Amino acid sequence: MPAILIVEDEAKMRRLLELNLGEDGFTTLSAEDAETGLKLLRENPVDLVVTDLKLPGMNGLEFLQIIKQQNAALPVVVMTAFGSVETAVEAMKAGASDYVLKPFSLSEMRIVIHKELDVRNLREENRSLREALGKKYSHPNIIARSPKMQEVLATVERVAPTNATVLLGGESGVGKDLVARAIHEKSKRATGPFLKINSTAIPENLLESELFGFEKGAFTGAVASKPGKFELADKGTLFLDEIGDVPPAIQVKLLRVLQEREFERLGGTKTIKVDVRLIAATNRDLREALEQGTFREDLYYRLNVVPIDIAPLRERKEDIPDLVNLFISRFAGESGKDIEGITPQATQILLNYHWPGNVRELQNIVERACALSKGPQLEAPDIHIDARPTKGGNGAPGFLPDGMTLEQWEDEMVLEALKRANGNKSQAARLLGLSRNALRYRLSKIGIADEAEKAD
Repeated sequence: MPAILIVEDEAKMRRLLELNLGEDGFTTLSAEDAETGLKLLRENPVDLVVTDLKLPGMNGLEFLQIIKQQNAALPVVVMTAFGSVETAVEAMKAGASDYVLKPFSLSEMRIVIHKELDVRNLREENRSLREALGKKYSHPNIIARSPKMQEVLATVERVAPTNATVLLGGESGVGKDLVARAIHEKSKRATGPFLKINSTAIPENLLESELFGFEKGAFTGAVASKPGKFELADKGTLFLDEIGDVPPAIQVKLLRVLQEREFERLGGTKTIKVDVRLIAATNRDLREALEQGTFREDLYYRLNVVPIDIAPLRERKEDIPDLVNLFISRFAGESGKDIEGITPQATQILLNYHWPGNVRELQNIVERACALSKGPQLEAPDIHIDARPTKGGNGAPGFLPDGMTLEQWEDEMVLEALKRANGNKSQAARLLGLSRNALRYRLSKIGIADEAEKAD
């Protein structure tokens, strides 16, 4: 049977609820204050919480907010005195499922509890059914045809309604900022601000003031006080990109904000409290940074509540055709051209490439192709992929670019030769030291048909 936690400081009322709900078949736990209630929640799984709003020590509203931060799906029914309807409404805004006004009948309380448990069960059944039916998850501007991106969006759906801190991982250019915005837009904070800050784009000596603000006179040039990103993002979401490059001194202040939701401005003494959800992102392996001692272990575990790893584009090439169509629709208008799509040959070139720059690189290449295109479709000659030099020097490390096979490297050299020859295949063959037939064979593998073959 469902377990219910009762938090009520009046012993007589607490005992009445225990007996009445017990007779209804529920398992009950009880506490006389919020602090004891939180301890019981940590130690025991429960299906619903009933709490008074007027409690000794931590009040019921603060208790509710902590519950919702830890488990947004847990139903909470609040009890309040008849003359405190405004407080009850405030509790509903904070995430309470329902409220009852004191004095109330025990039958009324049972009805409310049964209703909330039924709603919770229905939501769980609906979610399970959607997953069983293989529901396709989607979000504007995020292409997710591939199983790996479907898994990312499924996690976004689950974590967005909560206040849990999210750590996004993945190579540069995979779209971590889009995923962070999707989490914000699907959350209860969607009407609040969404602010982004890249720690590598701001000098180390200015990063602290950007995050936490500063008071007048805090340093030379501080002629007036200025709020930081945490203050500006109050009741919303702050996306902190490249968290792995944050200096140790600022890591300490970040840890405090995550733990206590408070800080002081640079040069200030007043403690500022904020309600901000933090989403962090990194293209580094933070576990390696932990071993090197450049990243705090306690901060890592505070950030890594819900990790979401976004796969590089070379591991989800099923998304490339849809991404290309999205970018064509975006850039064709900007180029003042009526471009309807892309030919299969040009698409094949993009599918064969290994994409070290991920989605950002694909976007740049499609934008360039739209600017250079002469017809209603992007053709193979419109696709200009810059050949990249290998990383590193002698020896095996860096012998081939990251993520690229020998076959892909050969294909890229063929495309580069064709580009340098301005599309002249005979000249491209001479550049590569190949016969005309050998080049024709390699081009057909890439997906570029010979002119004679087109005529057939």
